[in-house]
Amino acid sequence: MPINQNENLKREKMAKPTIGLMSPGDMGHTIGGVFVGKGHRVVTVLSGRSDLSKARAERAGMEDVADLNALVAESDFIFSIMPPEKADAFAGEVATAMKESGEKAVYVDCNAISPDTTLSIAAKMADAGATMVNVGIIGPPPGKLPVSRNAESSPPKTKFYASGPDVDLIRFVDGDGIKFMPMGDDITKASAIKMCYAALTKGMMTLHTSVLVTAELLGISEEIQSEIENSQKFHWEGMNKRVSMYACDAGRWAGEMDQISDTFGSAGMTPNLHKGAADVFRVLDASPLGAETRETHDKSRSMQSSIEIYAKTARELKDSKKAAE
Repeated sequence: MPINQNENLKREKMAKPTIGLMSPGDMGHTIGGVFVGKGHRVVTVLSGRSDLSKARAERAGMEDVADLNALVAESDFIFSIMPPEKADAFAGEVATAMKESGEKAVYVDCNAISPDTTLSIAAKMADAGATMVNVGIIGPPPGKLPVSRNAESSPPKTKFYASGPDVDLIRFVDGDGIKFMPMGDDITKASAIKMCYAALTKGMMTLHTSVLVTAELLGISEEIQSEIENSQKFHWEGMNKRVSMYACDAGRWAGEMDQISDTFGSAGMTPNLHKGAADVFRVLDASPLGAETRETHDKSRSMQSSIEIYAKTARELKDSKKAAE
């Protein structure tokens, strides 16, 4: 093939790169769908995944490939969007596959991880000879309204705060519900903003929930809810709209709280606030409502019914711990 034709093919390929995306969860498959809508081929690995993940990937127009080696071989970019406790190990698997095959892709870590975990992943990618960009995602999946907003409102942008020396390589993500927010060369910056922002938003979720559950366990639900409704309307509105659905994501949010705890501790603040937040999410995940997903969540269930279920689980966990001592 003539050299100039080969170069044209390379330019064409990078204009519409193939994107590997793991994994097609609530956020991941929606972002994958945006990339498909932009004209990109998006591949993932569905072997061993749940029926829900497979349905989400199909809905988004993502293609299934045989395994991680195939994902690495076929991708120009690999976006990692998964529970934070899995991010470092997955990056290690990708780095190993790259070293063994000689294939290289731009690795884009989009997980809710601490700056220290980011540096660990960056070291793995450097050892594999791969380029890495770090992304902190803030906001709901593209095109989806958070439950706190009016359904008639325009959907907010899903913000991709991005950092690292090669951050401009992913400028193509901008648009169609995603806002590209470059933060400069320091690869930890995107993780830092994600950790601080989620420390507030998800930390408040656990504070709301723990107050309501504790009041239920102490037999004062009616009184405290009446007082909050009358004197703390902002918090009351948030509790009613969101507490019932927290269990859907509590398992992965617990891992996010662990990363936030590490971030705060490394920065010189107490790590204990978000250790407690992780504990609250683990109680919700252990409840019968932890089996729900965003798709199966019972939207007709009242906040009080959910609180009673959470409280029953908290009581059972306490009794189980006591019996084991």
